[in-house]
Amino acid sequence: MKSLYVSSLQDGQAINGSFLVREKEIRTSPRTGTSWLQLELGDRTGSIPAKMWDNYAELATTFELDDVVQVRGRVKLYKDQKELAIEQITPLAERDYDLADFLPSTKYDVEQLYSNLRAAIAGMKNPWLKQLLASVVEDPAISQRLKRAPAAMTMHHAFLGGLLEHMVGLIGLTHSVLEHYPELDGDLLLAGIVLHDIGKIDELRYSRGIEYTTEGRLLGHIMIGAALVKEKIKAIPQFPEPLSVLVEHLILSHHGSMEFGSPALPQTREAVALHFLDDFDSKMAAMRATLESPSGNGEWTDRNPSLRRALLRSEDFLVGKTGGSKAGLSKDVGGHAPPPAAKLSSSRR
Repeated sequence: MKSLYVSSLQDGQAINGSFLVREKEIRTSPRTGTSWLQLELGDRTGSIPAKMWDNYAELATTFELDDVVQVRGRVKLYKDQKELAIEQITPLAERDYDLADFLPSTKYDVEQLYSNLRAAIAGMKNPWLKQLLASVVEDPAISQRLKRAPAAMTMHHAFLGGLLEHMVGLIGLTHSVLEHYPELDGDLLLAGIVLHDIGKIDELRYSRGIEYTTEGRLLGHIMIGAALVKEKIKAIPQFPEPLSVLVEHLILSHHGSMEFGSPALPQTREAVALHFLDDFDSKMAAMRATLESPSGNGEWTDRNPSLRRALLRSEDFLVGKTGGSKAGLSKDVGGHAPPPAAKLSSSRR
């Protein structure tokens, strides 16, 4: 049972623990000609760079990317960032570890998330969209990957089950939006929520780590998802062509601009709503992950690459300024369960 995690490592700490090899290469300094083994080691709480300077050549042949290894060494600071100075590496057999310790996963019950998603689809009024979404979500070749797929490599929901959590979270957000904007078609918006990122089940590989597939690198999840959905629509006799166009538009435009990879700009009410809901949930999830991470300097987190900024820990800031309580802010930064998706059952016309 793993007991030492990346998130708990401290400068100067001697360590002897198991980690997943996420990157591996032998580097050589062009200035000095010195070579070393450069690794990125990780577990479900994060990753840390690691270097081995001596006697690494033979050891480097005994393990590969995505292997789990036992590492002995020490944590040190290099340019104000923690890294490991490795003294010994020992490959581990699969029987010696639980892979769940090394891959970040959703905090929620995956089967419950999937049940919530199916309940939302079951409550739809539009028979065509209901049949389309059911044909995707309940396809055995898709459902198992949907339950496991991350929503991204690094930006948001970048963990196993992240895509499903993202979908259900968006459905929960939509409840209030539909009440405030009754002109939105709830079934069409739900179709966009379920299908906009469905291509990520093939864009990413997530068996022992999270990385892009060759198809994902060449095509991207928008084109992969649009092709998948078009095939599902073709399999439904007499599916209305105009409705097919609207569904495809939701997928192609959800990034909001061509600058960010959308082949089309959002040009319907539902497409605009989907883009902003998706962007909001993505950014809040990225902030949650950064604020929950112990890394950073006191009140401030480390810089979040996707948001291009560091974040202020508001609760710590208030305590520091008032010397007392957190002025009514919740201590629970990210522990809220996603709203039940089944509530999204009425189609707004």
